[in-house]
Amino acid sequence: MAKQGYTPKQLASMSGVSVRTLHHYDQIGLLVPQRRDNGYRSYSAADVERLQQILLYRQMGLELQSIGELLDAHGYDPINALQQHLAALRKEHARLETLITTVEKTLATMKGDATMTDQERFEGLKAEAIANNEKTYGAEARARYGDKTIDAANAKLLRMTQGEWTDIMELEGAIKEQLRKAMATGDPASAEAAELVRMHARWLQAHWPDGVYSAQSHRGMAEGYLADQRFVDYYDGACGAGATQFLHDAIYANV
Repeated sequence: MAKQGYTPKQLASMSGVSVRTLHHYDQIGLLVPQRRDNGYRSYSAADVERLQQILLYRQMGLELQSIGELLDAHGYDPINALQQHLAALRKEHARLETLITTVEKTLATMKGDATMTDQERFEGLKAEAIANNEKTYGAEARARYGDKTIDAANAKLLRMTQGEWTDIMELEGAIKEQLRKAMATGDPASAEAAELVRMHARWLQAHWPDGVYSAQSHRGMAEGYLADQRFVDYYDGACGAGATQFLHDAIYANV
């Protein structure tokens, strides 16, 4: 590295991100380089290390604002963060191995070269569903609840029988239908809303480790729904504008 550090073009070439992205990170305060006498940006070795951590967290699905808060938090430990990322990569590797095996068996079965039990098909579907959830929400969930809790939740799902898994998938659809019915009343404290919350509580208890559910945790989840645009899009997209807010209000009215 030159004594004056890397230019944006040099760092972009080395890291694989665009110069425009580096400028954006600078503008939002996520990666702020020093300025040379001529006003040009100069990235130090510490900046390179921070960029690597930013990119690792982006791969894990974290939003830029969350990454900045995490990196700037008091007591942030980059070694521990890297160890967690390594553990996540190993889990992803195991997931891919499971899916590869499932696809190989499926192809062999379709060609008449092997047989595949319904249980084997089912286990592959469970692994894929858990992996998709990890990819979408895993980073935030692990940061908020800890690896131990999330690992226990995933293990609980993997232990489900096919009947239990089918029931919980059907419950997810029924919750959306009940949400539409409750919204039609316009009252978060209505009987329809109370039933909605009971159904939602059963869904949470099925996914969370035993003993974790409480009224407080249920309300905390409701707050999280409103704060995360992905959940707002999920519920509002399925049940209409304002669905996420109504679900939040119903939980607070009935828990």
